Amino acid sequence: MKKISSLFVLTLLSTLTFAQKTNYNLLIGTYTAPGKSEGIYTYNFNTATAATTLKSITKNTANPSYLTVSPDKKYAYVVNETGNASTVSAFKYNAATGILTFLNKVDSHGADPCFITVDAKNVIVANYSGGSLAVFSRHANGSLSEAVQVIKHTGKSIDPKGRQESAHVHMVKFTPDHKYLVVNDLGEDQTYIYKYNAAGKDKTLTGKSVFKTNAGSGPRHITFSPNGKFAYLAHEFNGSITVFAYANGNLNKIQEIGSTPKDFTGKIDGADIHVSSDGKFLYETNRGDANSISAFSISANGKLKFIETVSTLGKGPRNFSIDPSGNFLLIGHQYTNNVVIFKRNKTTGKLTDSGKRIEVGAPVCLIFD
Repeated sequence: MKKISSLFVLTLLSTLTFAQKTNYNLLIGTYTAPGKSEGIYTYNFNTATAATTLKSITKNTANPSYLTVSPDKKYAYVVNETGNASTVSAFKYNAATGILTFLNKVDSHGADPCFITVDAKNVIVANYSGGSLAVFSRHANGSLSEAVQVIKHTGKSIDPKGRQESAHVHMVKFTPDHKYLVVNDLGEDQTYIYKYNAAGKDKTLTGKSVFKTNAGSGPRHITFSPNGKFAYLAHEFNGSITVFAYANGNLNKIQEIGSTPKDFTGKIDGADIHVSSDGKFLYETNRGDANSISAFSISANGKLKFIETVSTLGKGPRNFSIDPSGNFLLIGHQYTNNVVIFKRNKTTGKLTDSGKRIEVGAPVCLIFD
């Protein structure tokens, strides 16, 4: 009886400790050129107050724009977006100190990698200018192999401004069931579904299907609902959002909705899109002349209902992230060199300025650990 009581107390304390956790690492990927950033920044973020404290800076890594942390939280992987000489870097990650220790880097096999994802076996990168995606195996010590598979897209679309004269792979993302990889190609106006075999080496990815988006829309980022039943695709050129029902590697379109006021006449440059962890709200950022973020409620059938569009209070809003508590939403601004922290009403989904900022050069990617 005494052993059972002791076990109960330990379990209760453990549960309370987890529930009361308020400090998380916030990793920020940046552009080091033209020189306002020194690399990758790790901050402590307090989910009760939104207070931030710098823990470490990982220097001597060029344009680490997008990054990801391995499932076991022991390693981080980063794209080095440097034109034709672009690479992918592996780091050992110390979550306690926030320090990243360089392991190795390999050729990205495509110019300007702009997105990266990882699982227990592989790292997969989207090469924007190169129009390709590349798969790298992970060694036991966290370092990367040379590319085991490279897939080159070759199509184009109709954008009159010249951004669709060739393929531009913009995002690689696993489906919720982890059986497939979704790949958005902005240059082709197409979203690819690849079958995923973690141990497949040069056949890790094999084609399943291709979804043709509206011509000239520029599919950029996609996100899934927490229950895995719906997907939301953000288009860069017109700021529209396509809603899909998802099942067994298939995307079936159920809605198309805009993210800027109907009378807006400036340049729209859709950027990032995420769903809140409770599955009730979706947010999408627009750059260009808009510099805004739009909020939508999500109905039981996955469709979106517009709530509001507000200024992001900076220029060039790229990636944004909702903190683990759900109380705050952080937006990185590439051109005003800061992260703006909004309070998020978990009941209404609406955003208000917290007044708090993180001053950092050209932030592009925000990752909570």
